[in-house]
Amino acid sequence: MKYTILLSFLLIGTWSFSQTWSDDVAEIFYAKCTQCHHQGGVGPFPLITFAEASSLSGLIYDAVVYENMPPWPPDNSYQEYAHDRSLSDQQKMTILDWIAAGAPEGNPANAPAPPVYNPGSLMGAGDLEVQIPTYMSKATSINDDYVCFALPSSLAGDRVIKAIEIVPGNREIVHHALVYIDPTGSSVTDTVGGNCGSPASAGASLAMGYTPGSSPLTLPASSPLKLGIPMPANSQVILNIHYPAGSFGEYDSTKVIFHFYPQGEPGIREVLTAPILQNWNFTLPPETHTNVSNQYPNSGGLPVNYSILSVFPHMHLLGEEIRAYAVNPGGDTANFIHIPHWDFEWQDFYFFKYIQKAEQGATMYAEGTFDNTSGNPHNPNNPPITVYPGLNTTDEMFLVYAHFMLYQNGDESYNLDSLMNLSTAELLEAENEAWNLQVYPNPFSESVRLFQSGLNPDDPVSVNIYDANGRLIRELRKPAALHQDKLDIVWDGNNDQGSRSEAGIYVISMNVNGRFSHRRIVKH
Repeated sequence: MKYTILLSFLLIGTWSFSQTWSDDVAEIFYAKCTQCHHQGGVGPFPLITFAEASSLSGLIYDAVVYENMPPWPPDNSYQEYAHDRSLSDQQKMTILDWIAAGAPEGNPANAPAPPVYNPGSLMGAGDLEVQIPTYMSKATSINDDYVCFALPSSLAGDRVIKAIEIVPGNREIVHHALVYIDPTGSSVTDTVGGNCGSPASAGASLAMGYTPGSSPLTLPASSPLKLGIPMPANSQVILNIHYPAGSFGEYDSTKVIFHFYPQGEPGIREVLTAPILQNWNFTLPPETHTNVSNQYPNSGGLPVNYSILSVFPHMHLLGEEIRAYAVNPGGDTANFIHIPHWDFEWQDFYFFKYIQKAEQGATMYAEGTFDNTSGNPHNPNNPPITVYPGLNTTDEMFLVYAHFMLYQNGDESYNLDSLMNLSTAELLEAENEAWNLQVYPNPFSESVRLFQSGLNPDDPVSVNIYDANGRLIRELRKPAALHQDKLDIVWDGNNDQGSRSEAGIYVISMNVNGRFSHRRIVKH
């Protein structure tokens, strides 16, 4: 595919129309790139402004041509996923044409209003923040450091989680972090031996995980689909963190932020998370490609109908390919995920665009291939050696986690892509505005009015609505002259597809003749 794109570009690049940042390219970056590439994001540099993007045009060219960025390992022909970051062929050609033309800016007044991100956290302050004490990695040059921190939640009453965000204190050394909830309160901190792979307490249950490139967990949180993870009073929060070999002496202070439903919220369905498919009994001889598989259950089929919300496949450096699916009693297949070219650096919980049903009597399968040859550039051993399953990065793993729940009629019709917005009734304090935008009412339930006076009638103005994760929800006004000295516009609460937006936090982002401003609003 990458070579087809390159050839197409070479054939048409000499006569295609020149693209500009303001008119054509910025909107692609805002939709596909800036969720990672913003100040404080996981990306190594921001790409929000023209100056930031144009100065890196050569690097961007290579990343687009060779399909290295945006990172999106799943095969989209196998299954559809929520929040797909991949670029379409047309978007790729637009970016490449822009770079070939010298990366022109165009008229800044025509640029769409940019997304707004919270420094350090995508979703901002929540209802509960739990942070590990500052910790120094004890990983040696050959051994990784696995630690477990058992931290009190200090919750006085039972709560239900609707969103979780893990914020690494040191992104360069946090290989992964798993969040467990232990209602028994019997877990203990273990940072001594460097081999705490999971909590010792049998009462602890996994809630979510973080790996490089992963996203916060935000569950659908308003009618018709309210999903949540129970967190009983006085539960412990266990953070199981992996620091890779070579990180000795580096410090970390990772934290986890929880967003809860209001107490007593009715109609919430419980979501579970577990490594449903896993194999710890395989051997990878040197200079071989080895197939590994697993099924669940081992015999018979699933005892009841389940709704599968997401999958999170996990391998290490020798991983080459992985696939997961279910075969229902009638013989039809429910595809979960296929990653044809495994990339250890980019892993995530991939939520389906539509919930997948695993029927009673079905069997779930995982199939993978490992490349333990000298031709694998990611092989940590030269020459290759026999590798076994284990906790170290230089060992291997074969796991497929999933978020799932008991099935109810109609679950497969829910579009998670449109429902998975952070939901909260709390009003965040409005940010200081350079251009005095007035918003009423805020919070709102049906519609909200945006008003600003004292503008130049000839000024081009654009207005976009983004959700708390920087995803474009509504292009409220394309760049155009006002023809009057004020802006008076109403957002009806719908998204660009005409569907009702979820309750939650949104950002009004404005571009007034090249001057940017924004304000937060809350929809009940």
